[in-house]
Amino acid sequence: MKIKCGMILAAGLGKRMQPLTLKNPKPLIQVGNKSLLDRALELLINHGIDEITINVHYLSDQIKDFIYKKKYKAKITIFHEQDKLLDTGGGILNATRFFKEPFVVVNPDTLWSKAYSSELNNLEDLYFQHKKACLLLVNKNLSLDNSFSGDFNLRDGIVSRYNNNELIFTGLQILDHSVFSSIKKKIFSMNSIWNNLIENNFLVGVESNQKFYHLNTKKMHDKISSLNITD
Repeated sequence: MKIKCGMILAAGLGKRMQPLTLKNPKPLIQVGNKSLLDRALELLINHGIDEITINVHYLSDQIKDFIYKKKYKAKITIFHEQDKLLDTGGGILNATRFFKEPFVVVNPDTLWSKAYSSELNNLEDLYFQHKKACLLLVNKNLSLDNSFSGDFNLRDGIVSRYNNNELIFTGLQILDHSVFSSIKKKIFSMNSIWNNLIENNFLVGVESNQKFYHLNTKKMHDKISSLNITD
């Protein structure tokens, strides 16, 4: 089976990326010859995903214009969080509410490349094997940014959290709407969902082998850009 639906989180304000984000939304920042959003879309479309939703907020018209001009080979729907940001969990729930099947969620803050295609395949295989939410994780030693303290641990494919965590969430996950069944709020973080799943041993994961490039500050953008990454 193949997952045919996907979502990209693109509603953040990008304050820590200023001044780059004073006039441009963070997803449209270029690294090499592609924007962060372009890289995320290519990852999904090359996987065979043909229905994609994107949540937007800050400088949303620029993202809409970018999507319109590129003419991607997928149905792309924009969900504008106009009045209030819904946080990660609320944003995902709102933008995927019409999906009837499992879906991939991508955070474009990570520098996605073709190298992640096989890892998305592995994540998809894991989802259909267990029918549980899946995260792509990476050892913090593989991160260019050494400030990450770690988000999770992984043992026998089961995701956990302790005081000492060795793995970072890459920003790639597979979900279905069952994970939101107990949620009554509109604004909430995915951390609350993950914690609930972990408590019940319902969160599984795959460990990435890729060098991890995550654009969370202007300083990190400059450092990554100096590497002359083109893919």
